Amino acid sequence: MITASVSLARWRISRVQKAPVISIVDDDESVRDAIRSLLRALGYVVDTFASAEDYLQSPHLSDTSCLITDIQMPGMNGFELQRRLVSKGLQMPVIFMTAFPEEAVSRLARDAGAVSLLSKPFDEQALISCLDRALTERGGGITEGSAG
Repeated sequence: MITASVSLARWRISRVQKAPVISIVDDDESVRDAIRSLLRALGYVVDTFASAEDYLQSPHLSDTSCLITDIQMPGMNGFELQRRLVSKGLQMPVIFMTAFPEEAVSRLARDAGAVSLLSKPFDEQALISCLDRALTERGGGITEGSAG
């Protein structure tokens, strides 16, 4: 099933003149690397950042087609990152990730306008589905995903 989804995602990207830029913000290097590898295999352009502060210092903020960010990180958390982006006039679809999928976190993500909230660990298909939705619908109601 994942192979079919990967093929479909590649086909969709090949129809787009310029591949979407996906920015990943997570303090866990292994999470950044795994997501980067998957998304690059699907044909996306991927930028990774170890912190929200690093991402905000990037000269390519406006190039981001979708932001995938952890919620709980040292320093600035994912919700504050999104608020800062909005205050700069940058409103891209956001997929939040968390290892602590409590109802309060889900409510905060929903209130922040997140496309999705993924509970770590999650499978590739959950991420692909959320990303596809983020890029095609450019927002909408929150969906919650987890390992399948």
